[in-house]
Order: sequence, then C-alpha cells, then structure tokens
Amino acid sequence: MADFPSSARVVIIGGGVVGVSTLYHLAKKGWTDCVLLEKNELTAGSTWHAAGNCPSFSTSWAVMNMQRYSLSLYKGLADEVDYPMNYHVTGSIRLAHSKERMQEFARAMGMANYQGLNLKIMTPDEAQDMYPFLETHDLEGTLYDPDDGDIDPAQLTQALAKGARQMGARIERFCPATGVTQTKDGWIVHTDKGDIACEKVVNAAGYYAQRVGEWFKPYGGRTVPMVTMSHQYFLTEEIPELKAWTEANGRKVPLLRDVDSSYYLRQDKNGLNLGPYERNCKAHWVTPDDPQPDDFSFQLYPDDLERLEWYIEDAMARVPILGTAGVGRVINGPIPYAPDGLPLIGPMPGVKNAYEACVFTFGITQGGGAGKVAAEWIVDGHTEWDMWAVDPRRYTDYTDFDYCHAKAVEVYGHEYAMHFPHHEWPAGRDKKLSPVDAKVREMGGQMGAYNGWERANWYAKDGDDTSLAATETWARTGPWEPRVREECEAVRDAAGILDLPGFSRYRLKGEGAAEFLRGLCTGGIPKVGRIGLLYFADDRGRIVTEMSAMRLDEDFFFLITAAPAQWHDFEWLQDHLPENAAFELEDVTTAFSCQILTGPKSRDILADCSDADLTQGWLSHQSAQIDGTWVQLVRVSFAGELGWEIHSQVADTDKVFDAVLKAGAPHGLKPFGMFALNSLRIEKGYRAWKGDLSTDYSMLQGGLDRFVKLDKPQDFPGKAAIQSEKQQGVAKRFVTLTLDAPGDCDAPYMSPIWVGDEVVGETTSGAWGYRVGKSVALGMLRADLVEPGTKVEVDIYGERFAATVQPDQPLWDPENARIRA
Repeated sequence: MADFPSSARVVIIGGGVVGVSTLYHLAKKGWTDCVLLEKNELTAGSTWHAAGNCPSFSTSWAVMNMQRYSLSLYKGLADEVDYPMNYHVTGSIRLAHSKERMQEFARAMGMANYQGLNLKIMTPDEAQDMYPFLETHDLEGTLYDPDDGDIDPAQLTQALAKGARQMGARIERFCPATGVTQTKDGWIVHTDKGDIACEKVVNAAGYYAQRVGEWFKPYGGRTVPMVTMSHQYFLTEEIPELKAWTEANGRKVPLLRDVDSSYYLRQDKNGLNLGPYERNCKAHWVTPDDPQPDDFSFQLYPDDLERLEWYIEDAMARVPILGTAGVGRVINGPIPYAPDGLPLIGPMPGVKNAYEACVFTFGITQGGGAGKVAAEWIVDGHTEWDMWAVDPRRYTDYTDFDYCHAKAVEVYGHEYAMHFPHHEWPAGRDKKLSPVDAKVREMGGQMGAYNGWERANWYAKDGDDTSLAATETWARTGPWEPRVREECEAVRDAAGILDLPGFSRYRLKGEGAAEFLRGLCTGGIPKVGRIGLLYFADDRGRIVTEMSAMRLDEDFFFLITAAPAQWHDFEWLQDHLPENAAFELEDVTTAFSCQILTGPKSRDILADCSDADLTQGWLSHQSAQIDGTWVQLVRVSFAGELGWEIHSQVADTDKVFDAVLKAGAPHGLKPFGMFALNSLRIEKGYRAWKGDLSTDYSMLQGGLDRFVKLDKPQDFPGKAAIQSEKQQGVAKRFVTLTLDAPGDCDAPYMSPIWVGDEVVGETTSGAWGYRVGKSVALGMLRADLVEPGTKVEVDIYGERFAATVQPDQPLWDPENARIRA
C-alpha cells in the first residue's frame, strides 16, 4: 500500500480505549509521528462490551490519581475534539453492611478529598432519599461519589481517536501486527500490509496481551502475567416505576454498588443493568479444550446466568423493582486480569524500548489516566505520580500459569474486597520457599508472600486464632498483637532471628565499577570492608530507589535491595551502564539467602557458633564460619539494635539457621517476623521502599540530605534539580509523628494530616512501637510545620487523632548507642 507508513516514532499494538488513549496522550506531548495498529475495528476487544462505569473510588493512591484524571478528561473531551458522547454523571452510592466497610469508606474518602474529589459518607436514610427504590434496613452506612457515572465506551474511544488524528497521529484499522524484530535503533513491527520501523513499541493488546508478549521473549521478555475472566452483566426490560421517577425528577438514580454482596446496579435508559462479581467465577482460554481463538473481535461467550443466581436474588431484595422486569439482554465477555487485578502500565520487563499498557480490568474509568501514564513513561522516562502499583516489573519470575489462574479467580470473586493490613490472601502461595520454611512453620510461623517468597509475619502459639477471618480487621489488636509485642521485646532485651529469603542482590565487579556507582548515586560510596546506603534519584531529584552497597574490593560490590524491587532496580542499573564497560553487573538473587540476628545478646550468640571478629564496628562486613559453613556477616540491623545480617549460600541456609538457634537457646533467642520488623524499623525512622521512599518525593523532601553530595564532581542524575530545590526551599519534609491518644488502629499509607480545616501532609507508613509504647507514623508534612512539638491531626479510617511532630532523629535510641554497641 503506497500510503502505509514505513516508519514511526512509536507503534502501539491494540485499538481499545487504552491503546487509543496512549496515542492521544503521546500526540498531546508533541509525539505525533506515532501509529496505532488494530487487527479489526477500534474497540473490538473488551472495550466494546464494557459496562462503561466510571468510579473514582480506589484504596490505591496511584490508581485513584489515574481514575481522577480520567474523569476530568472525559468531562471536556467531547467539546475539545467535537465528538458528542453519552456521558452520564449520575453519582454513585456504595453500601456498607459492617463497621469495617465504613472504615474503608472513610479511608478512601480521606484520600479522595485530599486529591480534590468530593466523596462523602451518608446515612442509609440519606441514601434512600437519593435512591427511593433502595432497601436500607440492614445497612451500616453509605459512601456517595458525585462524580461517578457511566460513559459509552465506543464513543469515548472514537473521541480519543479523533483527537489523536487531529494532532497528526495515525491509526491503521484492520491491520493486525504479526510480530516484532529488535534492531540496533529500536524495532520493526511486522504486519500483513508491510513493516513499520520505530523507536519504541507498546503492547496494548488487551486480552491478547500475553500472545503479543510472546514476540518479545527472544529479546529478554517474559510471559505476560494474566488470565482472561468471563464477566457477565444483564440489562432488564423497561421498568415503568423507574421511568416515571426519572421523568418526574429529571435525572437517573445514582449508580449503586453493594460491595459486600459484590455487584453493581446501574440505570440503563429506563431499565437496570446488574453486574455481579461472583465467587463461582470462570476463566476462559485456560485449558486445551478451550483455546483462545485467533480473533474474538466483537464476540461474546454463551450466557451462563446460573452462576449469578444468588447475586440476582440479593439485588432484587435490595432494589425490589429489579424483580418486576424481564431480562432484556445478557453480556458475557472477556476481561483480562493480572494477579492483583491492577493493570500493567510501564516499561516491559527485560526489554529495551518496549512498554506495556494492557490487562485492564477497569479499562474505561482508568483509560484516560492510563494513556497519560504510558505516554509519560515513553516520552519522559518517568511519570508524574509514582505508579509502582501498576508497574509491570512488580511481578518477577514466580507468575506461572497456575499462579495467574488462581489469583485471577480469587481477585475476581473478591473484586470489592477490603484489603486489611494483617490479611494474607491464600491463593497462589508457596511459589518460593526458604530451605528452612518447614522449620519456620513448625515453630508457629504465619506466612506472608513477598515477591513470591514466603516469610513469617508473626509466630503463633498453641491456642492462637490463625484463621483468615481473624485478620479481617483494620485494628492492630488481633491474635498476632501479643505475639508481635513479645517478639519486639525479645529483640529489645535478648535477641531475635528472622529468616529473610528473597533479598534482591546484584554483583557489580570489574574495572570502573566504583566510578560507575559514584556517578549514579546521589552521595558517597563505602570504603572496602564497609557497607553503606546508596540512593538513586531521577532527573527531577525524586527518589528512585535505595540499595545497600557491600564493598569487597576496590571495584567489587554486592548491591542489596528490597525483594519486590528485583527487576525494577536491576533495570535501573542496567539502563545506566556505559557502553563497553569493563565491569559486569549480574543478578545473583537466587544464589544467596539471609537471616537477621539482632538484639543485645546477638554478639554472645555469634561468639558461641562462629569464628568471626566480633569487635568489628557498625557498618562493617566480614567473611566468617558458622559451624564450619561460610557466611558473610554484615554489621547492620533494620531493627535498630546490635545485630548482624547473616548472608549465606542458599544451600547452607538450613545448617546456619540450626547453628544460630542452638547457640541462641541459652541467651533467650526468639524467632520474630515481618510485623515485628515493621514496628521496629518505624521506631527508628527507617524508610520502606515504595511507601516512604517513592518518586512522589524528592531526596530533600524525604529527609535524605545526608545522602546527597552536591560538592562531588560527578554529575549524578537529579543533581541540578536537587541544587535548584535547595536554593528555592523544600515544600514538604519527612517527619516522625507520635499519636497522643491513639485508637486501636495505626495510620495506613496516605492518611491525610490536618491542621484545623486544612490538609497539610500525608502519612507514608505507621505501626505501634512496642519499645516506645506509642503509635508512630512516618509521613510528609508542609515544611513550615516540621518544628518538633508541632500539633497536628492524623485521619485514621475517618477519625482524627491528635499527633505531635518529633525531633529529626530516631524515637528509639536516638544516639544509636545500642546499634553501635
């Protein structure tokens, strides 16, 4: 074809709402030389049969940001591109059957109102005034969102397409991509109409994203973690009572979500649209006798209403007029699910100049924001908001088919579930086990999953309630609470041991390795024989990640980072490697394991089982023997006590663990878990990755000034931005808060901080500090309020609690005398 494009800056594969939104936002950023390929007509995949609901509600700060942006975009899009759309802003009401659900609503409302949205809590009677057909006798309360509603998915996509074309971008319909080839400068995308050479490529293929993802495997890719679920909803025939009410009031009833029963109910013309998320749900295209067809454009699965019987009956009891009308039409279509129900937006793991914007469960309400985020990744290399919640690199090598299938079924059937802080979802577990996993469980370990690795969260005793039901609370006061207290006290008074498999670690070795790190991190690097924290910033001076650098020789380092950061941090280093470097970078995560031994008796314990020089100071490391087995002993402690990290070969974990336990028995050694570690680190003000440390904050805002060396000659990423911020003044600062009269809950991530009627900051993490006897929150506060002793209020699940700003030092052992002992 003479006019078929042979080159482009970006090629997007997939013409649903997300792919088209990405094209539109690329054009908005000035990248108009971009092409979108769609195998059929635009919207032919999940977009065409989507219900089109547009909530802003989320308990994820990143996802709420994305959805908030979408709704704002959609309100003005029709006028901007001159393309009329059916967009009904009806408001929505979420129903709560329990106190815990009301607490979740209050948490979401606090986050939403901080973002400029207008969610509000209503009584059942107030909800009934807005929705007169609603039965409210058994409700605890409701949440009202005035900005919610529904939009026509096809019209939305066409409007975005028109806007993209108006700016010069190009859409090729009925042009399936057939494969890709990586080149020195980028990619060639193959189609039946010809090849397109491009710099960057985007997988926006919806429920075909896994199939498209296979094309990238020869270039470092992996199987896209997803499963396609069958989602059914049905439309009733006209309901005369609803029609009469609508005509009399000049509006539709609000969209209704009974989140505890698990369905939405929406007015559609003068009938109702019921969409359950049923527990007895079904995945498609997961067995040999149900293969994914080559083309499923504009197609549906056969009706299967029997699965929905309970939900239909429950909805008819809640809104009786639903039972007065017949079923007009049933929609049963494919919806892709990632293992946590959130989409994949960002760099494609392991593949240069390739991106993902796919696997959207709520693609319509997230589509506008997703296009913005994807375009920012492609053009700028970073995003306005920290988007780790949807980053494709949040999954690593444990997401096999069984895991993805089990998690998709679990997430779909619990679509509206509350995500309690001490609850561990049971599906898809035991993907990565420490060699001492069985022993840890035998000792009472109650496990949690961390990048697929199982670690003990706490240790139960005989008689403790270890049921899932016991964890369905926002309170700290569950069966684990007395055990976590005992674990923290053991670390304080004697010693504790924590088996910690899954630390991400990289070997950096060879001529120039030290200079590479000096030029990339914001501060200095440790001397040989020492370990130190390195921080890495992006060009805006914002916090990308934190790594511990263990220096074994002049140009030989082990870099250690958080378990979930494995692929993210490795790519950060890899992307900055100089061409023809004489040194090598290798991911050796699976070769080593770690145990934490910490507490005032830890030196005595090591003296009884190792040949180590235990006079070496804090931040030193040494090779030693424990019971005849090689270990690397590192004198650090995330718990803030005298302690060591014991690094060993994975195969030696069992032997080392047993030797330390045996030596520790006379000294009161006790196993402790991740819940205790979280409490201990918060008392010390130690930051956690992607909570307290994220690209939402600059290095200076994060209180990391001592890890920034503006006087070093190296022009590290973010140096100019940090210098500028320092000159102009820092807008907000990291603080530690203690709650003066706390309730039974601690501050979760992104709880608003108030002074009077003004939100002045947010918490980034919180826990009860058992050594200091207080509820502690870490957070970000407006810079003029960080003076120690300043009084503020923290919103925790809808209740405001008085809090006090603490001095810029650890609450526990502020002089670090114990850790240096």
